[in-house]
Amino acid sequence: MNSLPGRAALSLCRRTAAGGMRVFTGSPGHPAGGLPADRASLRAVRVCHSGTSRKPSVSTKKRGFDITRNPHLNKGMAFTLEERLQLGIHGLLPPCFLSQDVQVLRVMKSYETRSNPLDKYILLMTLQDRNEKLFYRLLTSDIEEFMPIVYTPTVGLACQQYGLAFRRPRGLFITIHDRGHIATMLNSWPEEDIKAIVVTDGERILGLGDLGSYGMGIPVGKLALYTACGGVRPQQCLPVLLDVGTDNQTLLNDPLYIGLKHKRIRGKEYDELIDEFMQAVTDKYGMNCLIQFEDFANSNAFRILNKYRNRYCTFNDDIQGTASVAVAGLLAALKITKNKLSDHTFVFQGAGEAALGIAHLLIMAMAKEGLSSEEAAKRIWMVDSKGLIVKGRSHLNHEKEEFAHDHPHLKTLEEVVHTIKPTAIIGVAAIGGAFTEKIIKDMGSFNERPIIFALSNPTSKAECTAEQCYKLTEGRGIFASGSPFDKVTLANGRTFYPGQGNNSYVFPGVALGVMACGVRHISDDVFLTTAEAISDMVTEENLAEGRLYPPLNTIREVSFKIAVKIVNYAYKHNIASLYPEPKDKEAFVLSHIYSPDYDSFTLDTYSWPQEAMKVQDV
Repeated sequence: MNSLPGRAALSLCRRTAAGGMRVFTGSPGHPAGGLPADRASLRAVRVCHSGTSRKPSVSTKKRGFDITRNPHLNKGMAFTLEERLQLGIHGLLPPCFLSQDVQVLRVMKSYETRSNPLDKYILLMTLQDRNEKLFYRLLTSDIEEFMPIVYTPTVGLACQQYGLAFRRPRGLFITIHDRGHIATMLNSWPEEDIKAIVVTDGERILGLGDLGSYGMGIPVGKLALYTACGGVRPQQCLPVLLDVGTDNQTLLNDPLYIGLKHKRIRGKEYDELIDEFMQAVTDKYGMNCLIQFEDFANSNAFRILNKYRNRYCTFNDDIQGTASVAVAGLLAALKITKNKLSDHTFVFQGAGEAALGIAHLLIMAMAKEGLSSEEAAKRIWMVDSKGLIVKGRSHLNHEKEEFAHDHPHLKTLEEVVHTIKPTAIIGVAAIGGAFTEKIIKDMGSFNERPIIFALSNPTSKAECTAEQCYKLTEGRGIFASGSPFDKVTLANGRTFYPGQGNNSYVFPGVALGVMACGVRHISDDVFLTTAEAISDMVTEENLAEGRLYPPLNTIREVSFKIAVKIVNYAYKHNIASLYPEPKDKEAFVLSHIYSPDYDSFTLDTYSWPQEAMKVQDV
C-alpha cells in the first residue's frame, strides 16, 4: 500500500461497543505513538477491528451486478471470496480484499487530492451512490471535516451548480403538473418503509434565493445528516422536491436548467399540491411518517406550518430548528454572563421565519423564568429591510406585529443598536457584513460580554466573521455563527474556537426521538427541550475556548441524548403512540440507530448427521 496522507490515517475511527464512532486522533505530522503516518494508519486499522464480534448474515435474493450496483448492498472490495462466489460476483471485482477501514483510507487519499469544495462534494455524492455504508462510515469518521462539504456551506454552491453536478437521481421530483397522481408517483420510489421525508419547493435555498429544482441538493444533504449525525436509517429516508416553476430569470433563460421552465405557480393550485402531497404520504407511509419542510419562502413557511402542525407529524427546520439551536446558544451564553434570559435585550437583523421562530421560542423560555408573553416580547426588537419594526408602521404582517413596539422609527441597524443598546444581536437576514465595525464596537462599549450571533448561511452571507467579533471586542464577545469559521488567535495569545450554531445539532436528534416513539404532532415544547439538552452538554472547558455548543465531533452523542430526552418527554406527556412504553429508554433509542459497519452475506451453511443424509437406493 502506498504511503497515505497523515490526515487520512489520523481520521480513522474506532467502533464503540454500541456501534457508534469516535475519532482516532493525533496531530498532523505526529501520529499517535510517534509512528510514521503509514505505520500509524495500519496500527489504526488493527485497533478498529479489535473487540468486534461477527455479525449475523443478511439474506438477499439479488445476484451478480444487482449486488455491486446496489449502494445499499455493495461493499466493493470488502466482499470476501466466499461471499463473491455465493453472490455470483467473483470476477466482477479486482482480486483484492480490503477491510472497510482501508477503504476509508483510500477514499480519504482521493478526497485530499481535491482542493475545490465542489469537487469534494461530487466525490462524496458519487460514493453515496456507489457504496452507502462506506459513505456513512467516512462521514462519521470525521464529521467536522465532511459536514461543511455535504451540507452548508458547500451544498449551497452544489445547488447553484446542480444541473452540471447531477449524476443520478437521489430523491423524488414531483411537479405541479402531477396533481391528482402523487400517490402513483410515490410508488416509483423503491423503498416501502419510509419514516422521514425532507421536502422543499426550492424557493428560498439557504441565503441564495429561488433555485427551483436545483434545490434538491438540500433535502439530499439534510437526510445524509439525519443518518451521519442522528443514526436514522438511510433506507427509511426520502428527499422530495416540489417543482412549481421558478421566478429566477437566470434559470429560466438557461437552456441547461433541469426544472420546469415557467414562473412559479401560486395560490389555489399550489395549496392543492401541498394538500395532496401530505395526504398521499400519510396514506402510503402512515401518520407517523415525519415530514420536514425545508427552505420554503416566508410567504408560505409559517402558513404551511400552522396549517399542518396539528394534523401531521411535521416541523419546519428553518423556523423551529433554527430557533432551537439559537436558544441553545443563548442558554449556554448565560453560563458566561451569569444572569437570566429576561435580563437581556435582543435585537434581530431580519424578521423572517428564522428570526420569528427564535423570538417565539425565546418567549417560551422566558415564560419558564416567570415572565408573561407580553413582558417577554418587550425584550425583543426586530429590524427588517425597512428598518426597526415599530407600532404604526405600514404593511406589517401578523407575525411582525407581535414585536412592534412604541418607539420612533429608525432606518438602519447601526441606529437601532446605538439607540436600543441591546445585550445581544442576532443576524438571520442573509446580509453579509451587516454587523459593521461600528455595531460590534458599540456592542462592546455597552456590555462587558456582548452576545453576537451571525447565523446566516452560507459563509458569504454571515453578518460578520469570528475574527471581527473577537478582535473588535478585545476577546469579550460571545460569538456563534451559522457557518463554520476557523479558530481565532488574538495578539495577546488567547485562542478562540467559534461555536457553530448549526441546525444539525437539532434536527437529527429530534427526528430520531420522534420516529422511535411515534410522536404524531411535534410541539414547540420539543424544540425547547432540545435547546435545553444541548446547552446542558456545554462544559466550562468548551466555554473557555469560545464554544457555545458541544464540539462537532461529539454530535452523534448529542443527537442520541436529545432523542432519549424526547422519548422521555413523549411518554411523560402522553404524545407517544408506540406502546408498551420501553423501560430502558437509552437501549430503546439505541436499537433504532443505523450502523455503517458492513453486513455479512455469507450463506448459513451447515450439515446433517451422516445417517440422515444417506442416499436411498433401489
